[in-house]
Amino acid sequence: MDHFRKQDALDYHSQGRPGKIEVVPTKPYSTQRDLTLAYSPGVAEPCLEIEKNPEDAYKYTAKGNLVAVISNGTAVLGLGDIGALAGKPVMEGKGLLFKIFADIDVFDIEVDTKNVDEFVNTVKNIACTFGGINLEDIKSPECFEIERRLKEELDIPLMHDDQHGTAIISSAGLLNAVELSGKKMSEIKVVVNGAGASAISCSKLYIAVGVKKENITMVDSKGVITVDRTDLDEHKKFFATERKGVKTLAEAMKGADVFVGLSKGNILNKEMIQSMAANCVVFALANPTPEISYEEAMAAREDIIVATGRSDNPNQVNNVLGFPFIFRGALDVRATGINEEMKLAAVRAIADLAKEPVPDYVNLAYGSKNLSFGPDYIIPKPIDNRLISTVSPAVAKAAMDSGIAKLKITDWEAYKTELDNRLGKDNKLMRSLVNKAKTNPRRIVFAEADNYKILKAAQMARDEGIAKPILLGNKEKIDKLIAEYHLELHDIPIINPLESAQDELRYDYADRLWKKRNRKGLTQYDCRRLMRERNYFGAMMVDTGAADGMISGLTRKYSVPVVPALECIGVADGHSRVAGLYMIVTKRGPFFFADCTMNVDPTAEELVEITALTAQTVKQFNITPRIAMLSYTNFGSSDGEVPRKVQKAVKILHNTYPGLIVDGDLQANFAVNNTLLKEQFSFSHLVDKNVNTLIFPNLASANVSYKLMQELGGAEAIGPILMGLKKPVHVLQLGSSVREIVNMVTIAVVDAQNKK
Repeated sequence: MDHFRKQDALDYHSQGRPGKIEVVPTKPYSTQRDLTLAYSPGVAEPCLEIEKNPEDAYKYTAKGNLVAVISNGTAVLGLGDIGALAGKPVMEGKGLLFKIFADIDVFDIEVDTKNVDEFVNTVKNIACTFGGINLEDIKSPECFEIERRLKEELDIPLMHDDQHGTAIISSAGLLNAVELSGKKMSEIKVVVNGAGASAISCSKLYIAVGVKKENITMVDSKGVITVDRTDLDEHKKFFATERKGVKTLAEAMKGADVFVGLSKGNILNKEMIQSMAANCVVFALANPTPEISYEEAMAAREDIIVATGRSDNPNQVNNVLGFPFIFRGALDVRATGINEEMKLAAVRAIADLAKEPVPDYVNLAYGSKNLSFGPDYIIPKPIDNRLISTVSPAVAKAAMDSGIAKLKITDWEAYKTELDNRLGKDNKLMRSLVNKAKTNPRRIVFAEADNYKILKAAQMARDEGIAKPILLGNKEKIDKLIAEYHLELHDIPIINPLESAQDELRYDYADRLWKKRNRKGLTQYDCRRLMRERNYFGAMMVDTGAADGMISGLTRKYSVPVVPALECIGVADGHSRVAGLYMIVTKRGPFFFADCTMNVDPTAEELVEITALTAQTVKQFNITPRIAMLSYTNFGSSDGEVPRKVQKAVKILHNTYPGLIVDGDLQANFAVNNTLLKEQFSFSHLVDKNVNTLIFPNLASANVSYKLMQELGGAEAIGPILMGLKKPVHVLQLGSSVREIVNMVTIAVVDAQNKK
């Protein structure tokens, strides 16, 4: 990583509240009575109940949803033995993944010892705090002994993810790849490069899913592990081969059906791949540099299935497909461990899910119209929402069937529904949009490129493959900022509309604008003057196809970039106005607020158009809009100008868009609380529909609401998304952060893709 990328990572972890996770209260605490119940003297009551029955800790505390991520920092990612404290950011990151994928709370614990006895005793002594333990980044061979002893002595789910995570996911991929190759697990010959914790565990699980031990050839840094070597520990000895005349990786690869790389990158070449058996499988899982690149492996031969650990290649073997959902299932039946049956159940559930029809939102995120089971899709994608309701029930059932579950699930459909509803889809939605943008990045004009935040966002969008930036502004000033902040933007075009080199293009753009506006008060001279302004120049670039979208508004009031967009690009066919939409990211999932930026006091007819625009935009995110038209009344409970126009708008919408899920007038609390709505207004079209889109009766109410959600509610506001233009122009909030700018660039790219 070069300087600025190192700084990006350091800033991410240090800016604002340091670190990545926090503890959040789950009970009321605003009154003296609340505090009395939470602590002394009220807390004594659950303490006494737990003293009488330790199992009541699951009833009265967070134990049942709490996992410890524990490490001594001896094998941290690709960094090696960096120590317990230096590994803490990784453990926090693991906690974040547990939370966002499976709603599991985590305390990360770093144990500063390399002594196996000390480590085991420490974990044993704190284990009663937790519902489960995820061991992480502990070097081999100590990790085997640590896990074995703790599993024997503890009665909660425990797993060393470095051993078993890759094993589970790669086993699922292997089952499907071998099936596609037309072979049998019992007959395939497997070469495993690497002999650490992951390689040993993967190989053992491959045996459990049908590979014969004698058909596995393992290779370490000294060559093939053979029975005549004298430098082997007990774990390597188990896989020592009796094959004769095979000492090197190249020799082992000849005639092999499967290669699994779990060590270091760039150790395979085309010749080795070509020496393998017909219809071969290559899992190049070293990260970030695979043993052979995906492109080189695919070019080596046509009859090959390739998987890597990278997200930019098909068939990513990613541990996040497994560990959150395995622990979720284990916790939900209060399993006393994680046994082989549970791991195998996870393997088969993941493998089977890859054979199911792929949801539209996954196709959308990966730029495909029809992902389906085959050589390029043998493993589900990490953003597949079905993982939690597929893998977790399979693991829970295996725990019950194998006799280590303390709780029983009887209604599996209800359990799956509970899992589906457990997480909001906030983070997954934005990740889906980023992935979609990456499939076909578009040219985005940054009209305020003489600003550090804009340049930083442009670099991030370019580096992540989201967009192809075009910078507008004074080149000398921009170059100075690039040098000052160690940015890498030298290959990105910079255009200064004021330079004489742009005269011809500027005059052409001015003439085009004059033809559009000569009967609306603009002279040719006016147009030439306006075209010296970057918002007009950038908007005309979008209008003429020289760019696909524009971002502006960081340093100027909202109307400054909006007016040029309206005059140069215009309103889309079939519409008479534009409106501003905010995506409000909450723990309950995304909500959409409109109109937050444009129409001060819309009429009923204008509310109808705003609603139609909003519904169309929400559908582009592959979400079905379920719309509440808001007021200070509920279904005519009080008379007034606002409720009357909302009621009129709803009537028009029901008649004009009969398939649209919409109702009102409604107060906001009834709109977002289905229980309240159902109790009081069971006739509403929105009952049991889970409203996700809110249309406000005027600009003031919408603007105030999204800003309160952002500042007091802790929600992330993504927007404003400008709806109704022929081509994408999106206007930033004044003073937006770099993250918010990148989010808007992503929206602009997806908007451009959809408009094409």
